[in-house]
Amino acid sequence: MRVIAAAALYFAIVFGAGFALGPIRVFWLVPRLGETLAVLCEAPFMFLAIVLAAKWVPKKVSLRKALVPLTLMGAGALLLQQLADFAAGIFLRGMTATQQLAQFARPAGLIYAALLILFLVMPILANWPRRQPAERKPSGDRS
Repeated sequence: MRVIAAAALYFAIVFGAGFALGPIRVFWLVPRLGETLAVLCEAPFMFLAIVLAAKWVPKKVSLRKALVPLTLMGAGALLLQQLADFAAGIFLRGMTATQQLAQFARPAGLIYAALLILFLVMPILANWPRRQPAERKPSGDRS
């Protein structure tokens, strides 16, 4: 149950950030810079939202920081994100599923695809236990 809560919260935070930034990109940046540069301008903010949410959500829902729960968190959130993205494309932009998939072949779509991959794996990357470097004994200490 915690995995589902983590996936839903992770999705909600990142999708919310994208939903807030989307109008800025579409209505202000795209007409001035073009689609690819607009997506490049938005990408660091989305990356930041992904990293912060991926670190915070497991703590918030007390999700075990192990490979399976973190993977399921990312995969579940990505599934929710893709469902929401397709629904928004169909109902808000009037695009078919085929048209939406064709977007991935364009430079802006490739940037977006890279962000989706990061969204998927970031719970693991941000929470995987780090090895602590072994303590070194001073060179003069022979004990």
